Amino acid sequence: MARSTHDFYHARTHGFVRTAAATPVVHIADPVANADEHIRLIEQAVESEVDLLVFPELSLSAYAIDDLHHQGPLLNEVERQIGRLAEVVGEYELTVVVGAPVRQGDALFNCAVVLSGGEVLAVVPKSFLPNYREYYEKRWFAPAASRTEDVIMLNGDAVDFAPGLVFEAVNRPGFSFAVEICEDFWAPQPPSTRAALAGARILCNLSASNIVIGKSDDRALMCASQSARTLSAYLFAASGWGESTTDLAWDGQATIYELGTKLAEGERFAMESHLTIADVDVDRLGMDRMRNGTFADCARQEGETSTVVPFVAADGPSGGLIRPMDRFPFVPDDAARLDRDCFEAFNIQVQGLMRRMTATRSQTLVIGVSGGLDSTQALLVACRAFDRLNLPRTGILAYTMPGFATSDGTKSNAWALMNALGVTGNEIDIRPAARAMLEGIGHPFAKGEAVYDVTFENVQAGLRTDYLFRLANHNNGFVLGTGDLSELALGWCTYGVGDHMSHYNVNGGVAKTLIRHLIRWVADKQLVGAEASPTLYSILATEISPELVPAGADGKLQSTEGTVGPYALNDFFLFHITRFGAAPSKVAYLAHQAWSEASRGEWPVGTPEEEKIAYDLEVIRFWLRKFLIRFFQTSQFKRSAVPNGPKVVTGGSLSPRGDWRAPSDSSARVWLDELDANLPPVSLSAV
Repeated sequence: MARSTHDFYHARTHGFVRTAAATPVVHIADPVANADEHIRLIEQAVESEVDLLVFPELSLSAYAIDDLHHQGPLLNEVERQIGRLAEVVGEYELTVVVGAPVRQGDALFNCAVVLSGGEVLAVVPKSFLPNYREYYEKRWFAPAASRTEDVIMLNGDAVDFAPGLVFEAVNRPGFSFAVEICEDFWAPQPPSTRAALAGARILCNLSASNIVIGKSDDRALMCASQSARTLSAYLFAASGWGESTTDLAWDGQATIYELGTKLAEGERFAMESHLTIADVDVDRLGMDRMRNGTFADCARQEGETSTVVPFVAADGPSGGLIRPMDRFPFVPDDAARLDRDCFEAFNIQVQGLMRRMTATRSQTLVIGVSGGLDSTQALLVACRAFDRLNLPRTGILAYTMPGFATSDGTKSNAWALMNALGVTGNEIDIRPAARAMLEGIGHPFAKGEAVYDVTFENVQAGLRTDYLFRLANHNNGFVLGTGDLSELALGWCTYGVGDHMSHYNVNGGVAKTLIRHLIRWVADKQLVGAEASPTLYSILATEISPELVPAGADGKLQSTEGTVGPYALNDFFLFHITRFGAAPSKVAYLAHQAWSEASRGEWPVGTPEEEKIAYDLEVIRFWLRKFLIRFFQTSQFKRSAVPNGPKVVTGGSLSPRGDWRAPSDSSARVWLDELDANLPPVSLSAV
């Protein structure tokens, strides 16, 4: 597949930094051989367009060499090889961090040496030296706090020498990193915490941590938690094959995390040198920090002034994205996590409804059941809530309300579901009342004309909700809403007395793409009874339609996704715009990476084969423009007046009382202009 030269297709354009954790074969007390391994991995990193490459602790000397650390010939050779590596790195556009024992005066320090542009940028000494169990580093090394100056002479040059240094690319906004060494991040106050508060977005750990049973999980947990707590990316590179196994063993664990999520993990116990590579979204990290008031307050209260070491990073074209990309941000593709997420989402909905029922002392609720996804999910939640409150399901008054375009399939599914669940099922034909209203307002349809405009649609939608509210009054209950998060984002609901409104809406925090999997999850586990499962599978196989306009001459039903776009794309747009404030061009780039090839990447378990499709850039551009107009310009007024309902996913509430607050009369112009300015011309879109 040919790749366009347009900047849009390059990861660096969109705020990504390509990082790599190196796992070299170790040569014990042989700096020349270790440097050779480093150079081979540096050349591999260059071929992979890596921006930042991190080696393990004491990678030039080897870690487990005990008193050999105090041998002058070894230390002299280490310094020569640092100079050699600096020259090699100077031939390329990347920054490299290596581990080495380095002298200052009469003391020896366990250090990270940062190389870029043909020189040593700085040297970072280890702050906390372990002196327990199998570690006796204080026998050989001095802690960072004992250094006599903040500069060190290395191969005749004076360079910065201090923990907590922040390295910042002068030509790549957001590309900033800091370094700590092994034990440092096991301390109650790791140096990387203060470095993050000082602005470092990528935290690097050079480690020689040995392996025992269960320790790899502990290290992964530490990396994940530190990246989550500091709103950063965390690179961890540990020593592997070749280290001395006199008393210890080494697994070469290499991991890269971002905001608590694992981006990449290397092969453990490998016997060959290799790289673990992932693209870190430093732009996303900056946006998260900007929105997080706690991070900013902590930086002001606990942060310290840090020396900033500038460097020049690679700034040309780069390849495609190297990191996991979820097609469905609200639906994990990992089966175990999807099961966990469905459990939590469903029970959040159920508990929210239970609390509202107990607060209002209600034993009756009213719900419209169309045979579609949203009303099905709300009805399942209602049944589970009634079961847990020990209330009979007959207190759920479910109504199917056929209109001018209701199909036999959805109506029969609605009745089958109500019967299988044992709720009180009813049917109200809204067509007579709709005709009377259309006639009363002088609509052409009342005169026999085939005019199916928004008025024709909303008369039906409004009547259904009007009936539900009056039925709730009549039966001393309340109306359970069915509209979901995706519909709120698009404004795909009838305002006021329509599906926009209810007494309580359990679906308002759940995306359409997740609702599909929630229904399948409930059906698979038979959580509301085995009798309902066949009907639930049938509903999942039904095309999404409001069924407000009669089928055309070709017999095709009104298609929701044909009007507002595929929910798979709309949910993708929604997540990245509201959760991370991503620019539309970046959202388009991410969507293209996730959706351009159906065969690439994982799909959530249970996804039907016919739904495993691809979208090219022009399709993404077309629907993204429509999403931006709908979301930013035409539908906020509906979100400013939504009923109560539980938040379900992180950053996934559009309630004006929650995550998203915006003016109802805004313009989408700035987002549309950004999209048009930064996407390639149509003629270049076939990549």
